[in-house]
Amino acid sequence: MDHNQPQEQLQNSTLILVLGILSIVTCCCYGVLGIILGIVTIVLAQKATKIYAENPDLYTGFQNVKIGKILAIIGLVLSILYLLFTVWMIVTFGWETMQDQELMQERMREMMEG
Repeated sequence: MDHNQPQEQLQNSTLILVLGILSIVTCCCYGVLGIILGIVTIVLAQKATKIYAENPDLYTGFQNVKIGKILAIIGLVLSILYLLFTVWMIVTFGWETMQDQELMQERMREMMEG
């Protein structure tokens, strides 16, 4: 490594971290937004990892990439689980029931009792 050459921030490292966080935060938006953000984050993280692996001495910020990728994976899993739960609720109770809070509570009580 040339010690006179300054290190530069790895491209998109902060964006990857922010998107990873947002994939977790948005997992409750019926799961869809969290899935999209999680996939985009993982793709960006893989590209940044490839660039970093070619010449790690030139870049800083790889820790953000690793953390962002882990958060994106967590967000992706949570989003998929939430989406599956939402689909189950619609199939089990129906869309109209989900729109009416009192009816939903009644259906849940019926389900718990019997």
